[in-house]
Amino acid sequence: MNTGHNTKTEEDAAALVLLRSTGLGVLEAAQVITALVRRIGEAALPIYEAEQEVAGGGKGLMRRCMEVVEWGVEAAEARERTVSFEEAGWASVEARKDLRTTTRRDLRYYLRKFLKMEGIAEQPLRSMSTAQCRELLQKGFGHSKSSYAKARAILHSIFAYGIRMEWSDTNPVARIEAPNVPETPKEPLPLEDVARLQEAAEQEEHRDMKLSLNLMLYSGIRPAEVSRLQEEDFCWQEGVVIIRPHKSKTGGGRVVPLRGVHKLCPQEKHIPRNWQQRWQALRRAAGFTHWVPDVCRHTFATYHAAHFRNLPELQLEMGHRDLTLLRTRYMSPAQRLEAGKFWKSANIRH
Repeated sequence: MNTGHNTKTEEDAAALVLLRSTGLGVLEAAQVITALVRRIGEAALPIYEAEQEVAGGGKGLMRRCMEVVEWGVEAAEARERTVSFEEAGWASVEARKDLRTTTRRDLRYYLRKFLKMEGIAEQPLRSMSTAQCRELLQKGFGHSKSSYAKARAILHSIFAYGIRMEWSDTNPVARIEAPNVPETPKEPLPLEDVARLQEAAEQEEHRDMKLSLNLMLYSGIRPAEVSRLQEEDFCWQEGVVIIRPHKSKTGGGRVVPLRGVHKLCPQEKHIPRNWQQRWQALRRAAGFTHWVPDVCRHTFATYHAAHFRNLPELQLEMGHRDLTLLRTRYMSPAQRLEAGKFWKSANIRH
């Protein structure tokens, strides 16, 4: 009675039953196993041989093959785990609730422009390539270097969020070079326009905006930052105003000198409610029909650079990370005489 032969026959029969359930033939199964063992690598054979001596026969190698199969399945499932570009985009916007309302509005605006492009909304995030992302940027924003640069940054942030959520393994936008957007000089308000604003602020119905105008013209504070200031942000005895991180545009705090406030009476040292409407009303009263955003800040920086010639000090007051923007934006050929008149109008001779 050949028990060994019978056992072998039974094993072969069981193997064939298992193979039939997979749909693979004997040759195909052999090819898979051969490829798997080769893939594991010759460098690991000493480990397998040692395991075989302990476990007996090929059990050590079999166990290692099963481990590799399990890891491979997990890796394949992870690679297939993803969401559509639309879902990833909106999720990344929702995740950035710490950003200012205006910044989140920009994110939504650019994302909607991406989603309007044919076939993009439903595209799996993991499958999107660098070439496809470059085509998106060029098609939607290639008309303007600044728009292209901003769209690229937003697209990059969507993929970065996708990587954190394990919806993608790579950021294809990282291989797309950001365009060099040259800074254009910012023209200051002519002195006669400054005078028009100051005269309008002297009118009884607009005197509640005198402090705000001072802060924009002589401290370089952005309009949106001025509108957020509270009484506790002013240190009148120290002669400074604190722009706290959560109230600044860039998220960085700074301390800015108060200039020209000695001319204000106590009733004028406050920031009115419904600030945007009050600011628009003041400009209308001064006769402005067209207004350049942040032009008061540009005026402050240009005349500060021309008169005081102290860019490090100006950098701190503006809240810039370095001097680059000052050298490119605010080095207008404003004469020192004109800048001197600007600061003299606030009785500032510093």
